[in-house]
Amino acid sequence: MEAKAIAKTLRVSPIKARLVIDLIRGKNVQSALNILNKTKNKPALLIKKTLDSAIANAVNNFKMDANTLYVKE
Repeated sequence: MEAKAIAKTLRVSPIKARLVIDLIRGKNVQSALNILNKTKNKPALLIKKTLDSAIANAVNNFKMDANTLYVKE
């Protein structure tokens, strides 16, 4: 099963956001959150909020275990 969250109308360039997203793609959720906490720029903050929303969607809507989640795309 797949849970997702979409962030729309963000005021950040796609190139800068893609650099941060490439750091966390394919990682489990815990290590992705650690990477985003250590990365100090605007796209990292916005991506972290979106990732938190996706985790909440997975746990609350689909009854998934938060420890087994990973970032797909």
